[in-house]
Amino acid sequence: MSPVLADVLLVTALIGALALAHRPLGDYMAAVYSAKKHLRVEKWIYRAVGANPDTEMRWPAYLRGVLAFSAVGVIFLYVLQRVQDKLPLSLGFKPISPDQAFNTAVSFVSNTNWQSYSGESAMSHVTQTAGLAVQNFVSAAVGIAVAVALVRGFTRSRTGDLGNFWADLVRGTVRILLPISVVAAVLLIAAGAIQNFGGIHSLTTLTGDQQAISPGAVASQEAIKDVGTNGGGFFNANSSHPFENPGGFTNLLEIFLLLVIPFSLPRTFGKMVGNVRQGYAIVAAMGIIWFLGVVAVTWIEYAHPGTASQIAGGSMEGKEQRFGEGPSSLFAVSTTMTSTGSVNSFHDSYQGLSGGVLLLGMMLGEIAPGGVGSGLYGMLIMAIIAVFIAGLMVGRTPEYLGKKIGTREIKLAACYILITPALVLIGTAAAMALPDGKDAMTNIGAHGFSEVLYAYTSASNNNGSAFAGFGADTPFFNTTLGLCMALGRFLPMVFVLALAGSLAEQKPVPETAGTLRTEKPLFTGLLVGAIMIITGLTFFPALALGPLAEGLAA
Repeated sequence: MSPVLADVLLVTALIGALALAHRPLGDYMAAVYSAKKHLRVEKWIYRAVGANPDTEMRWPAYLRGVLAFSAVGVIFLYVLQRVQDKLPLSLGFKPISPDQAFNTAVSFVSNTNWQSYSGESAMSHVTQTAGLAVQNFVSAAVGIAVAVALVRGFTRSRTGDLGNFWADLVRGTVRILLPISVVAAVLLIAAGAIQNFGGIHSLTTLTGDQQAISPGAVASQEAIKDVGTNGGGFFNANSSHPFENPGGFTNLLEIFLLLVIPFSLPRTFGKMVGNVRQGYAIVAAMGIIWFLGVVAVTWIEYAHPGTASQIAGGSMEGKEQRFGEGPSSLFAVSTTMTSTGSVNSFHDSYQGLSGGVLLLGMMLGEIAPGGVGSGLYGMLIMAIIAVFIAGLMVGRTPEYLGKKIGTREIKLAACYILITPALVLIGTAAAMALPDGKDAMTNIGAHGFSEVLYAYTSASNNNGSAFAGFGADTPFFNTTLGLCMALGRFLPMVFVLALAGSLAEQKPVPETAGTLRTEKPLFTGLLVGAIMIITGLTFFPALALGPLAEGLAA
């Protein structure tokens, strides 16, 4: 079987699996967030934190819950890293430096999971499991909760109530993320991933050198790493490490896991608003952009333009022989178009134009299909922008799902889409203007600029992947990237929840003959076009200086 045919069959199998999971998982999540009763274990958690899950919250109260919970998470994880040498199962590792502990704490709480350290040689078992893995669950649950709050804004009228943050947080963790992760971890263990709390093993290599092998609770962290679109690997090599990703089956499973919830949430949206066709329009827009990205990166990597790649006969630098060009490209696109950031190959080694596509996937706002929760609310914001553009074209007040998109709503949506570009471009400009940015680059010219641009794009969009050659473990980058991760995660949530509250207060407007049919293919095309144009106008100059210049010079 030719590699191209094998890759086509792989993508077909993945799409089929996602299609099969879309309806049952989407319906199940809609039922979870619409349920009136609480499980016994959930009631225990509510009593432990002193929360009343039946109290409705307006958007300021919901936002305070999000920010307070996340702030406590940052403080706890920071302290845990600073005292890990005094805790059991420390493996003899030293405390994490203050700037790196801050960066890592913000990274995992913001669902970014940017890692400027080597996990197997820096983090103890307690830090990995009680700190990082726990945040993998709850940070993902926070994202889904905010998305559900926005959906409720469309479904409710004449009230500012958006539900209860604590109930949404606990339900997302207990009823959705935990069960899927348990099943996924068992499958990974059966396929060869490791899971233990052993000590460090010292082995003699074939050359006679000594190598330290760190075991750990890898499969359980790998499962939620992908299910929650987190990305933080147990090992520095992430999913290219055979302990995390042993072979072809686990590679496909991990890609499925990081896509399944984001691609199913539009179905949840459709069920909750009472029109599943609205969900189909959203998931179609997500799928089109994702599929085009897969085709583009795979084609470029197989074409292997450039003298070095042509002499070598392929673009295999930085890729695992176990996977090859096609599965590596599929993983790379899927991880950058979600907020996952896990990698099975090093993006620094991709062709210039391929790196540009991966950058573009993040610059779109990671909405195709995006992160767990964040992909849905990001796409709904873009849908509001698309409806507004359509309204301007026909001279009519825009409406979406029976809610008027007025001055307040469009201002909030505009603020949302301006946050991450500002963080990316300002951060990149500051780094390039200072010696710290130039010293961190391992390449010169366009590719070196792409390394810096990729770092701030990844941090600001809460992705977490990196061009592997970029040296980010410095006080400057740990601090500035940490700030970008925090602002890129929580500032957009402010505008999303404010928008949700504004929509919930409105009285529904009846559908008329002039109402834009947002469940039709025409709107899906308009939505995709609006996304590409807005992103292109924002980031084209930066892309032209980096990946486009490198690709055209190859």
